[in-house]
Amino acid sequence: MNDEVVKILLVEDNDDHVELTKRALKENGVLNDIYVAKDGQKALDFLYRKGKYSEKTKAPRPGLILLDVKLPKIDGFEVLEKIKSDPDLKSIPVIILTTSSRDEEVAKGYAGGVNSYVTKPIDFNEFVNKIKSIRLYWVLVNKLPK
Repeated sequence: MNDEVVKILLVEDNDDHVELTKRALKENGVLNDIYVAKDGQKALDFLYRKGKYSEKTKAPRPGLILLDVKLPKIDGFEVLEKIKSDPDLKSIPVIILTTSSRDEEVAKGYAGGVNSYVTKPIDFNEFVNKIKSIRLYWVLVNKLPK
């Protein structure tokens, strides 16, 4: 088990999906701090502590990033590329959490260094079960570098 509570950055522009994800996490006992960025630019501002995220308390280093691919301003694949090409950020696990299950997008995610690619099912109970799997491994089991 990790000594520190993993902070989660959820990068998602759809308010309904944000609430659904938070609800699914809560129903699986994930009480971690969840920070939300509504577009790719805000996600990068959060990670690099720019603009409204310049204070460390407003943008702590996440131990897990849940990333949608279809985002305004900067898409999720570009965000992933910046994270995985930055020596200070590349060790943060990134899970693509999206509605798209197109083979070329899955391949592009893994080629870009994503740690896991999870599709959002339409059924809430199925979504809760997928979130449970994320919680079990990425929040409770996986050991993160300091």
